[in-house]
Amino acid sequence: MDNLVRRLLKASCAFALAAAVAQPALAQSSRKQLKTGNKYFEQENYRASIPFYEQVLAKEPNNALALFRAGIAYMSFDKEKASDYIYKAQRLKPKVSKDVEYWLGRVDHLNYNFDEAISHFQAYNATLKKKDTRKMALAQLIQHSKNAKVQFNSPKDIFVKNLGPTINTSFSEHSPVISADDKMLLFTSRGESVTGAGNTASTDKGNIASDGEYFEDIFEAKRVDDENWEKPRSLSGVLNGKGHDASIQVFDNDQKMLLYRQDENGDVFYSEKAGGDWTAPKKLNNNINSKAFESDAFITPDGLTIFFSTSKFSEDNTLDIYSATRQAGGDWGEPKSVGGVINTKFDDDSPYLSKDGKTMYFSSRGHNTMGGYDIFKSEYDEIGRKWGTPENMGYPINTPDDDTYYRLSPDGSYAYLSSYRIGGYGEKDIYTINYIKNAIIRGKVFTMRDSTVIPGVELVFNGTQADKTALSYRDVTKPVTGDYQVSVLSGRTYQVAVSKDGKNITTEEFAVPISTNDSTVIEKNFYVPYVDTTNTGFAGLKKIYFDTDKYKLRPESIRELNNISGILKANPGLNISIEGHCDSRNTDEYNIVLGQNRADAAYNYLKKNGITETRMTTVSYGERRPDAPNDSPENMQLNRRVEFRPILKEGESMPTLNPGAGTSTGTGTGTGMSTGTMSTGTSTTTAAPLQPGKSKVKMADGTKVKTKVDEDSDKVKVKAKGPDGEESKTKTKDGTIDAKTKDASGEKTKVKTDND
Repeated sequence: MDNLVRRLLKASCAFALAAAVAQPALAQSSRKQLKTGNKYFEQENYRASIPFYEQVLAKEPNNALALFRAGIAYMSFDKEKASDYIYKAQRLKPKVSKDVEYWLGRVDHLNYNFDEAISHFQAYNATLKKKDTRKMALAQLIQHSKNAKVQFNSPKDIFVKNLGPTINTSFSEHSPVISADDKMLLFTSRGESVTGAGNTASTDKGNIASDGEYFEDIFEAKRVDDENWEKPRSLSGVLNGKGHDASIQVFDNDQKMLLYRQDENGDVFYSEKAGGDWTAPKKLNNNINSKAFESDAFITPDGLTIFFSTSKFSEDNTLDIYSATRQAGGDWGEPKSVGGVINTKFDDDSPYLSKDGKTMYFSSRGHNTMGGYDIFKSEYDEIGRKWGTPENMGYPINTPDDDTYYRLSPDGSYAYLSSYRIGGYGEKDIYTINYIKNAIIRGKVFTMRDSTVIPGVELVFNGTQADKTALSYRDVTKPVTGDYQVSVLSGRTYQVAVSKDGKNITTEEFAVPISTNDSTVIEKNFYVPYVDTTNTGFAGLKKIYFDTDKYKLRPESIRELNNISGILKANPGLNISIEGHCDSRNTDEYNIVLGQNRADAAYNYLKKNGITETRMTTVSYGERRPDAPNDSPENMQLNRRVEFRPILKEGESMPTLNPGAGTSTGTGTGTGMSTGTMSTGTSTTTAAPLQPGKSKVKMADGTKVKTKVDEDSDKVKVKAKGPDGEESKTKTKDGTIDAKTKDASGEKTKVKTDND
C-alpha cells in the first residue's frame, strides 16, 4: 500500500470516528461495532473490519459512514460491492468524507470505468493546495487510468483461465512455480490451510500476521489432467517458518528450490531435495540478501546468473531488478542493475527469463502500467548488450489491479500468473494465460431442399480479432465430395457468407469455441436454400403433372412428352434424368414408389417414341423435393410432377440446343405401366424393365424396402419398414394401388385408388 493511500485511510478513519461520536442518534451497539471496525481498519486488517461494518448496516442500511468504510475494505475482496457501497454512501451523504472523490476514482478505476475515475481524481486534485505532495500521486493515478483505457480498448487474443477452487480460495494465492514435467504446481497461499490456521489461542495467534491475514505458506498440488488438480498439500515443517514463506523457483531438474522467507525484512533462500523431501532452507549470500527487502529471484537454466529484486539500492525503498553471476568458488558475485530502461522510480519486481535468456518478464508499478503491478517483457539486445524498452503485455493479461509472477509453462505454450481481478474467488488468484489458437473447421454444404452436396460453393468466414482488426478466411467446396476446410482463429463468432457463381446464397452466424492448441477440429455442415438451375437451362423440357395417387399420363402430358421426344431426337448428344415427385398425402416409402412409377411412365413413353434407353435415367424423390408447400390443393398439384433435367458432364455448360420438330413419331398409349427399376431415394439408376423376382434395399435413413414382381411384371408388391417401427405395404396392379400403413405409434391407415 502506497503512502497516499495510508494517509487517506488514517484521515478517513479519524473523520468517521469523530462523526460517529457526534451522532447522538447512533445506537450504542452500532457505535461500538463501528468503533471496532475502525480499529481493524486502521491496522489494515480489512477482512476483520468488514463483519463489524456489516453488523451496523444490518441495523442501519443507510448508515453512510459504515457504507463508506466497508466499501473501502471491500476493495481488497470484492471490487463491485466496493463500488456499490462507496457510491451509496456518497449519495446518502455527499460529504461523507473529504476524500470521497479520491475513493470514487479508485473504485471506478478498478471497475474499468476509466473516464469516471479520471473525473473523480481531477475533482479531488482541485481540492488540494498547490504544494500538496498528493498531487504527484494523483497525476500518476490519472495516467494509470489513461494507460488502462488504451490497453483495454486494444485487447489481445488471449484466454485467461482461473485454476479453480481446488487451488484458489477467498484468500490470496500467488507465486506459481511449475515442475519441469508440468505435473506439479508449487504456490503460495494465505488461506485457511496454512500452518497454525485457526489456532488463535496459540502464542503465535494462529499464524496471523499484523494485517490480520494468515502468514504465507508454500503448498504443492499434483496435476490430475489438463483441467484439474489434486487437493494441495502444505509443505510445512522445514520450508515454512513462523512468518511469510513463498515459492519462487525450482531448478536443477526440480531438485533445488528458491524461496522467500520473512527474515531481515525479507530474503531469498534455497533448499535442496534429499530423500524425497526438502532440506532446511539456507540464505543466499550477502551479495543477494541485505537488511533491505529482497522479494523475488530467478536463476537462469545454465545456473550461472541470478536476477533478483531488492530495495537495497533505492532511495525511497522501492524495488529494482539486479543481476549477479556465479563466481569461480560457486557463490554469487557483486550485483549489477539491469539498467534504467527496466528499473523505474516505482516498484520493479518478479524477474523471469525465457529458456533462451533473450526475453525478460517482470512486474512493475511504473512504465505504462494499467494500475498497480502490470506484467512487462523486454528483449535483450545482444549487439548493444542491454535490455530493450519494456512492452506492456496488454489486456487481458494485465488489469487495473495487481498482476504479478508471470511464469511460462515448461514448453512455453502458456503461462501462469497471479492476479486480483473481477470474477475471482477473493483476493489474488492463480490463472493460466493461453494464447488463442486456430481451429480447423471442416464439413460439407448441402441443399436445404434435399440434402444433396453442392460442389463449387464459396464460404467466407468473416470475424474480428479482439482489437477489432478484421479477419477473413475462405474456401470453396470440392468437386464431387462438396468438402471444405478452413483454419480460423478460435474463440469468436463468424459471419459465414455462402455463395456460388458469385451470387450470395445465405449468410449464417457460427460461433467457434476457444481452442488453446493447434489440433482442434470442428465439424460444421451448412444447409442452404440453394436450387441448382444450371441443369434446367432449356425451357423446352417442361414439367408434366399427375392426378392424386396416379401415374397415368394426362393428355397434356402426352403432348409435352411428344415435344421432349422431338428435342431429344434433334439433339442426339443430350441425355436426360427423368425425376418423379409427389405431394405429401401418403408415407415417404409409398411416395418413393409412386414417384418412380411416374418417372417410369414418362420413360416408357419416350422409349416407345424411339429414344434410346441409354440416354435416359429415372429417379424418384417422392415427397422430398416439393416445388411448393403442401398446404393447399393447388400447391399439392404443383408437387405431383415429373421433371426432365439435362445430364451434363462435370464442368460442362448447357449447350445451345435445336428445339426440334416438337412432334412425336410414336404411338404412346399413356397407360403408365411401371417398367423401370425403383429408386430408393436420391440415387439415379438406368431404367430397365422390372425383372420378375424379389429385391431388398436399405435406404440411407435405415428404412428397409422389399420389392416383389410377378412373372408378367404387371403386379408389384412393396413392403417397407422404417427405423422407428413404422410399416407400409403397397400393391400395384394395372394402375390400381392398395396400400396399408402403420406409424410408430401403431396407428393404421388404408389407401386404395383406381387408375381411372
